[in-house]
Amino acid sequence: MLSPNLILLYVEDPEKSAAFYTRLFGREPVAAYPSYVAYALENGLTFSLWSTRAANFVSSGYGHRMEIAFMVTDDVDVDRLHTAWRAAGVEIEQEPMTAVFGRTFVAVDPDGHRLRVCTPDE
Repeated sequence: MLSPNLILLYVEDPEKSAAFYTRLFGREPVAAYPSYVAYALENGLTFSLWSTRAANFVSSGYGHRMEIAFMVTDDVDVDRLHTAWRAAGVEIEQEPMTAVFGRTFVAVDPDGHRLRVCTPDE
């Protein structure tokens, strides 16, 4: 049986992206190399950044047709988190709104990857 255990984002500048995600996650990476950075997450996933300039990087794809979603717990207010991220300089692509699944907003990282924060509608 296959079980996904890694999220890998292609990035132009791993150092810049690592600084962004270290601030966003509030934790240091578990591995950091000039072309690759990895964070261990509580849910067992590894969140990684890989340089598009790495010697062994090959990809014919481009564009962003996905989002990484962060489902927040009841003790986190989506609107307050949006305000905190904006104050920290995180680019916001979609302001807070109520969607069919609950309160949400979308931010983007330095490479334009979409980061959705949401809470389930009760």
